Amino acid sequence: MLEERFAPILDRYEELTETLNEPGISQDVARYRKVLRDKAALEDTVTAWREYEGKKKSLAEANELLRDEDMKDMAAEEIRQLEAELPVMEQKLKSFLIPRDPDDDRSVIMEIRPGAGGDEAGLFGALLLRMYSRYAEKHGMKMEPVSITDTELGGIKEAVFSLTGNSAFSRMKYESGVHRIQRVPVTEAGGRIHTSTATVAVLPEAEDVEVDIKQEDLRIDTYRASGHGGQYINRTDSAVRIVHLPTGLVVTCQDEKSQLKNKEKAMKVLRTRLYDLYRSQKDAEYAGRRKAQVGSGERNERIRTYNFPQGRVTDHRIGLTLYKIDAIVDGDLDEIIDGLTMAEEAEKMKNLEL
Repeated sequence: MLEERFAPILDRYEELTETLNEPGISQDVARYRKVLRDKAALEDTVTAWREYEGKKKSLAEANELLRDEDMKDMAAEEIRQLEAELPVMEQKLKSFLIPRDPDDDRSVIMEIRPGAGGDEAGLFGALLLRMYSRYAEKHGMKMEPVSITDTELGGIKEAVFSLTGNSAFSRMKYESGVHRIQRVPVTEAGGRIHTSTATVAVLPEAEDVEVDIKQEDLRIDTYRASGHGGQYINRTDSAVRIVHLPTGLVVTCQDEKSQLKNKEKAMKVLRTRLYDLYRSQKDAEYAGRRKAQVGSGERNERIRTYNFPQGRVTDHRIGLTLYKIDAIVDGDLDEIIDGLTMAEEAEKMKNLEL
């Protein structure tokens, strides 16, 4: 059965290899880039299968050697070893058959917005922004702010930024949803614990060739950047607002001093949001993909709770509670993200028919 499932994968890999050898393929940049990406996505699968086939061949040869009196002891030992290794390899191969998110290798655009909780929600949004910044730094991702609006107390009204590199979407996609914090706010004189929320959206970044944006469908305005400052905002006369007229999507960018750079960043975000919209429509699930990701921001909608008085973080999707809140808000998210990845793969594995 494994042979039947892997045959089309191997055929596709050979087809992609032949395509890369076609004369002039590199001249078609969009096609060449896609073929390279598709082939790279199959490399580990094909390598694992070839190793498995090699072990099976070695097992057959060892069984033949059992007939040789001089070699049978050595052959029997090799057979024992191979028969122990092959089931492990088969399980690994099955994991390669789990449907893979085609966007996993992409960079991402992330958005953070305060939900319920007033000023404390804005402060929580700033805490999440710092957490993702630290996570990106630890994992060699490049973080670029697009539009970050401060509050007077040091919180945020909104933060839009990109993370590039190291298959960012495959790791960060689990962050989409409502995050909840429980702590005594700095604005609380009576020492009472408050509950606040912030919403996070994670969108796979689109490439230029994937979304056709017509100039006549855009309204582009420039204005003076505003806000209370901070390390993320350069207040200049070069802020850019782009409205995509057919969909009503609005993107702003005021991070750069250059109007041209602000426009480039805003277009990247717009392209990404349109890609997400079109992808969702294609999958017949667009009833507000981004709204489904982030919910309404109410306190009872949450994927994760950060409880400071108890020093714990709980991810409600997998029932994981960790008592190291300081490390987590400092960007140590691996244990949570790994747990979510394993849970998703286990669920998909159940649905494999082998």
